[in-house]
Amino acid sequence: MHKIKRDILSLVEKKLQSNPVVALLGPRQCGKSTLAKEYLKTKKDTVYLDLENDQDRFKIKDIWEFFNYHKEKLICLDEIQRLPEIFSQIRSYVDQSSGNGRFLILGSASRDLIKQSSETLAGRISYIEMGPFSYKELQDTQWLNEHFIRGSFPRSVLAKSHEESFDWRKNYIRTFLERDIPNLGFRVPSSVLNNFWHMLAHLQGQILNADKLGTSLGVTAHTVKNYIHILKETFMIRCLPAYFFNTKKRLIKSQKIYIRDTGIVHALLNLDSIDNLLGHPVYGFSYETYVIETLINLYPQHEAYFFKTAKGEEIDLVLIKGQQKIAFEIKASAVPKIEKGFWSALDILKPDEVCIIAKVDKDYPIQNGVMVKSLSSVVSSTKV
Repeated sequence: MHKIKRDILSLVEKKLQSNPVVALLGPRQCGKSTLAKEYLKTKKDTVYLDLENDQDRFKIKDIWEFFNYHKEKLICLDEIQRLPEIFSQIRSYVDQSSGNGRFLILGSASRDLIKQSSETLAGRISYIEMGPFSYKELQDTQWLNEHFIRGSFPRSVLAKSHEESFDWRKNYIRTFLERDIPNLGFRVPSSVLNNFWHMLAHLQGQILNADKLGTSLGVTAHTVKNYIHILKETFMIRCLPAYFFNTKKRLIKSQKIYIRDTGIVHALLNLDSIDNLLGHPVYGFSYETYVIETLINLYPQHEAYFFKTAKGEEIDLVLIKGQQKIAFEIKASAVPKIEKGFWSALDILKPDEVCIIAKVDKDYPIQNGVMVKSLSSVVSSTKV
């Protein structure tokens, strides 16, 4: 597997210097273990355990003996969601010892799912969310051209062929449903969640209607929201909330749902080539997803929303930090057509910055000084 420097590595180092425990959380196969092992190689005294490995799990049968034996080392525990009861032991050990950088724990579920971590290690732990490869990390590599169609997971985007990448993603989906979800304690039949996930792929980037989805699946809206929760907390989907404030306009307040990785979207819809994708109704929504994930990664301190009124005046992405508002409209076209509703939405929202991202070769201004830019241009010029 090719080595690509992960931008988050420096943040891991910084957090370990100022916290006893650092949790690196993200979807399975996004590169957490690889990054951790590379980091551990740069340190003198470290130990790594994979809690999915029976031999490694046996090593901590007497957890205090293990901790005391390695008391001067940085202990890395991978796939921590397999042994959530260990958090209370980590807390006791951290409280009896001194210093930061004692534990690096890796997990494939959010801290809300690993409830013991947030409850037990409060004040002792710092969380970092890690995704697969970002646009920025691949920008100067030969694999950027494959990034959109194959998605961001390392083994998919770096595969030797489109066929190998597509097969990997199909296997990833099956393994996630049949093994990972049950291992987290969810008792949802894999076939049911598989149908739901496929349905979300067809509804990519659209406003969630839980009642309508429930009717299609033959389940309640409450059950649909539970499925959404499972996929969200395992980093598979993003729920993008609507931005609303005091205004005379009637605003949409529901959330939009995006499957976060475009490669997974394409695999769920059986779109194994760019030619098949270009003729599919999901193409524009998939590109929108790709850009939104890139921008959220670029602006990690900002909160992300979409904006829409009941009349259809809409902005695809609004990033908020304090009083600052940045608006982005996204078009999967080299000749973007900007609807009247976008300009009306700008008049209502009054953002500090505005940008239209399209598949253009060169940036250019349009009315009111708004720039049309390529995604590459935005990534290269953004300094946050």
